[in-house]
Amino acid sequence: MTPATCKLQHNFPRLLPFVLLMFLQAWQGCCHPQCLDYKPPFGPRQPLMFCKDYSKFGCCDLEKDEEISRRFYNIMANFDNSGYFTCGKYIRSILCQECSPYSAHLYDAEDANTPMRVLPGLCPDYCLDYWNQCRYTLSLLMEDLGNPQQFANLTATLEEDSKRFCDFLELKDKQYCYPNVLSNAELNANLGHVREDPEGCLELCLQEVANGLRNPVAMIHADDGTHRFFVAEQLGYVWVYLANGSRIDRPFLNLTEAVLTSPWAGDERGFLCIALHPRFTVVRKAYVYYSVSVKKKEMIRISEFTLLPHDDNQLDHSSERTILEVVEPASNHNGGQLLFGHDGYLYIFIGDGGRAGDPFGKFGNSQNKSTLLGKALRIDVEDNDLSAPYSIPPDNPFVEEKESRPEIYAYGVRNMWRCSIDRGDPVTDRGRGRMFCGDVGQNKYEEVDIIYKGGNYGWRAKEGFSCYDRKLCQNSSLDDILPIFAYPHKLGKSVTGGYIYRGCQMPNLNGLYIFGDFMSGRLMSLKENVSTGEWHYNEICMGRDQTCKFPKLINSYYKYIISFAEDEAGELYFLATGTPSATARGGVIYKIVDPSRRAPPGKCGIKPAPIKIKGKLIHFHPKEEFVINKKPTTTPVPRKTTTTKTPPKRKTTSIKIIKPPMPTRKSIRKTSVLLPTTATTTTTTTRKSPLTPTPAAETTRKTTIQTTRKPTTRKTPPPTTIPTIKATTTIKTPPATTISPTTIPTTVQRSTATIPARTTPTGRPTSAPVNSASSVHYLHTKSTPHTTVQSTLSSLNEPSSRPVHTSVRGEATSLKLGGFTFCAYFLLHILIAE
Repeated sequence: MTPATCKLQHNFPRLLPFVLLMFLQAWQGCCHPQCLDYKPPFGPRQPLMFCKDYSKFGCCDLEKDEEISRRFYNIMANFDNSGYFTCGKYIRSILCQECSPYSAHLYDAEDANTPMRVLPGLCPDYCLDYWNQCRYTLSLLMEDLGNPQQFANLTATLEEDSKRFCDFLELKDKQYCYPNVLSNAELNANLGHVREDPEGCLELCLQEVANGLRNPVAMIHADDGTHRFFVAEQLGYVWVYLANGSRIDRPFLNLTEAVLTSPWAGDERGFLCIALHPRFTVVRKAYVYYSVSVKKKEMIRISEFTLLPHDDNQLDHSSERTILEVVEPASNHNGGQLLFGHDGYLYIFIGDGGRAGDPFGKFGNSQNKSTLLGKALRIDVEDNDLSAPYSIPPDNPFVEEKESRPEIYAYGVRNMWRCSIDRGDPVTDRGRGRMFCGDVGQNKYEEVDIIYKGGNYGWRAKEGFSCYDRKLCQNSSLDDILPIFAYPHKLGKSVTGGYIYRGCQMPNLNGLYIFGDFMSGRLMSLKENVSTGEWHYNEICMGRDQTCKFPKLINSYYKYIISFAEDEAGELYFLATGTPSATARGGVIYKIVDPSRRAPPGKCGIKPAPIKIKGKLIHFHPKEEFVINKKPTTTPVPRKTTTTKTPPKRKTTSIKIIKPPMPTRKSIRKTSVLLPTTATTTTTTTRKSPLTPTPAAETTRKTTIQTTRKPTTRKTPPPTTIPTIKATTTIKTPPATTISPTTIPTTVQRSTATIPARTTPTGRPTSAPVNSASSVHYLHTKSTPHTTVQSTLSSLNEPSSRPVHTSVRGEATSLKLGGFTFCAYFLLHILIAE
């Protein structure tokens, strides 16, 4: 027995879990439904008449289906009845693979930077059956793909040799080749639904929309057909972004001279929100919520501005009119939400006054209806040009109570951070008008509430579902409204309220309430059970590289989730930063994307209304590396270090496995094996507001392993009788040569894109149980060192050079050659080499 064999036997039990994990990742990494246009599959708006196998879900609409049908009948016109009966099923199946939800893999088109296959990849047995029954139809399938004479000479050589024939048509991945891809029950179990990881976490992707922002706290739209959106920074700027992603260089509003804030990380004061009048094109007014200091008193100010007469993208700064001011006893718990309800009234959400535990008065500010602190307010700002800044809606719940402020709509709130209005189901209109809010907790729980008129939301008597002030909690007159969901501080310590998805582009997400946590960077979702009214929790995680391998998509984001938003079409976004300081340009806006299903082509098209621009446009350039451009990385196996003498060095040779080249490739493509990466956990400190950071750090080590392998040989079965073709063509047979798939010409090419590289992210939030009291796995993130209150101003002016990202629980492995056989062969050689 050789020393290498002894070493392998000694170490193999220790390495066995790692080997099995690699096998699992190699199999799971390939699951990637994708169409030939590099987008997710969809459900056709009308049933397909020809490629009926893909009528419910695939990559063809009715127009494409009719095009394939015409190609089929043009080809079958060359056959007699016997040939039509024998070969029609093969021709139909091969042509219809353009409609398969896995068409990109069948045509080797998942990578937009490499040439496509001429025809879809077939399984070995199916290819041999096709060669035996209908080998001479290959030229008919390829005749419209290029020079007919060129393909005729090529196919004449292939058709006479089953090995060459199937080397050209086979797809080496036996799980994805046709027809095995249709019969794989595990692969197709949840096809078309939101992909979940083994722990039930919903795998979504992101698209970078804007960057370089200083703590972006709000994003809104005008609902005027222009599809532009307005982004507010904590420092006091509001910027206009057009539908094409460009930003106007002049701010929509600049209140930096008036806004009270600081560069300290975690300062909750500043410009906190903006809302446009629901009839903005006619009324042309905007309302803002910001912190201000007046005679050394800190207060919240709600102001009204009007647009400039001849510029729809800039407010008249001299038109400010104060609507409401509320004195703040402390610098935290400032609330910060403005929005217009479907009733046309302006809703204002104010915090409880700050400090901890709402210590003001006998019952605290939140339970005291004679103060506006700790309340949700509702006021009427219509037709106020010649009268008071606002009036009281006549149906406000406490108008008749003498000691209560008439502006109050709901009370008992602590520090609601980000609220939204449900647009309602696009078909049934169910849920329209519901108001969702995230209320930041004290020591134990964060909660999500639906706001009702006159409702008491329990603080400070309760925190989430549990009692905080025992005496108040036991008061029978409390009559509080419980949250629809509450989660413990093991999951996060500062909730950021989100939106119910009602957009068009991601039909799987309809009705899903998506929200997050500022401290942990966790993305979460709630889904209502319509029959019971209960809300079910699912965590949202970033899809593995293969899942998000679409153009422009990324699978990582900055940790500190400040706010959520929706655009005019109802698509969802969130705003995050890597450095939570009002002066650090680390803010990014991400669009949430479901890679498992899209809307049918043509259903969600928008045509932004034209708008006059004064000033220059700053075009958007994404900074994050697209998943489709990422290079696979690996983490080497840890080696034991000993104090024994180092043996003499011996020469090592690399293992090379020659990969059979694909059709029309000019060079052999390199594939990489991803070994599992490790992530360190991030510890967080208790926080009572949505703008306080926590330090964390993580490092990874990466190497790349390149592999190739030799093609396998095939036994040629005896030929069988081939159906006759009515229309014949004279073909010049070239001299006998060796045909290699790399020499086969094709006109199917795709453009390439060069994207700046960045550090590959690792680590992401882990899933959590529905029961908020249950134990959970803590979040794994990558972070840079963060500034504290004592940090200098200069260190906060720019974000860290190494961005903070939250990504997947472990990098996915991309292994497309030979499945388990190749993995075993490759690992065996590595272990022996050890």
